[in-house]
Amino acid sequence: MNASLLAVLNDAERLLVAETERAALAALDEDAAIELETRIRRARNKYVGQYRRAASAAVSEHGGRGKARPESKRAAMKAEAFEEALSRVSRRVASLARQAAAELRAERLAAAQAVRQGRGPGGRGTASPAGRKGPAVSGEPTGDRALRSPASAKRRASTRAAGARQQARRDSR
Repeated sequence: MNASLLAVLNDAERLLVAETERAALAALDEDAAIELETRIRRARNKYVGQYRRAASAAVSEHGGRGKARPESKRAAMKAEAFEEALSRVSRRVASLARQAAAELRAERLAAAQAVRQGRGPGGRGTASPAGRKGPAVSGEPTGDRALRSPASAKRRASTRAAGARQQARRDSR
């Protein structure tokens, strides 16, 4: 990062930006990286807001926020420093999210392949996917999918009543 941008930061802000260095980011898992991204984004938003408020207050004198920028240069530089840090963290979060999605996809494909080969929950074997809880899967419909559940009975009655109302309207013409 540019030394002039680091020079405007105080110690706590420098430590926060230091957490976005390559080695520090490599040690983070996905949840920690997301939490760091949130903290960096909050700091960036703080200084962007300060810059905009200070510059917009000076618009009447200078005629525009861009022309008033030199008066709020410190907040603008801090916002820029946190913007760079945020971009690094966001790239790391995106990379970790892609890895997690690929792992989850591979896990699901392996489970589906196991079912197809008869080793999974739908097959003849007794193996089930790790962490699966709940009743065994059977061919019978359950809950709302059962043929005579209260929900399906209500749905059928509602459909019949709607049809009867339409027919009554036609007959009354």
